[in-house]
Amino acid sequence: MSDSNPEEEEKPKKKKGKMKGLIVGIVAIAVVGGGGAAGGFYVAGTMGGEGQEPEDPNKPKIILKDGTAVSETEAKTAVPEETDSKFKISYHQIEQPFTSNLSNSESFAQLSLAISTYYDERVFENVTEHEIAIRSAVLMELGQQDPFELDTSAGKLKLKKKLRDVINVTLKEKSGFGGIEDVYFTSIVVQ
Repeated sequence: MSDSNPEEEEKPKKKKGKMKGLIVGIVAIAVVGGGGAAGGFYVAGTMGGEGQEPEDPNKPKIILKDGTAVSETEAKTAVPEETDSKFKISYHQIEQPFTSNLSNSESFAQLSLAISTYYDERVFENVTEHEIAIRSAVLMELGQQDPFELDTSAGKLKLKKKLRDVINVTLKEKSGFGGIEDVYFTSIVVQ
């Protein structure tokens, strides 16, 4: 009888121990899994704002038509479309005209430019501050143009896009930010 009593006492203890171990194991898996998920969300940036880069106060901000500035985060995600009317567009005339000989010919072109931006006045301040570098880049691009292409509307549109890109690249090199949305010819003469 003494043999049967110890076995009966051991079996319930083992079952209790197994149940306790199973519960501890499930809790451990839940804690580790939850911690891993929280870490993944944190790295992905969906939890808390600490994962985002701080906003640079020196970068221009997009201006809404009511005059309020859009944050840098919103500016990256809210790229205005051509027909989008919620952003305020600002224009700036570059004072001096550009005159350059054209590629492989005796022709020359003289043009006056205006630029536009959806960003605040700091873009135009950067244009004024770095006007010499911008003028040089524009003249270099203008000197590479074919006079026959500039006689067509398609050639002029192509030049506008190239000049916008050249100005933005120059501004990015000099000030860290481009921001020019479009370039406009206020006068153009090709001879």
